[in-house]
Amino acid sequence: MKPSELRDKSDDELKTLEKELRDQLIKLSIARATQRMRNHSQLGKIKRDIARIKTIVRERELGQGVAAT
Repeated sequence: MKPSELRDKSDDELKTLEKELRDQLIKLSIARATQRMRNHSQLGKIKRDIARIKTIVRERELGQGVAAT
């Protein structure tokens, strides 16, 4: 998911999305442990999406918004 798409969402939507991604991550981890997982790259993608969400939430907490480049 792109950061611009995430920035358009409200705080509640981001929290809900993070919870859903964490649930998916747990399910994929179990599938990997039981050797039923076929696409291992999904784990990394979900972890990156969670990190993006946490970064955006933290930016909002600090009042930074989009960082100027």
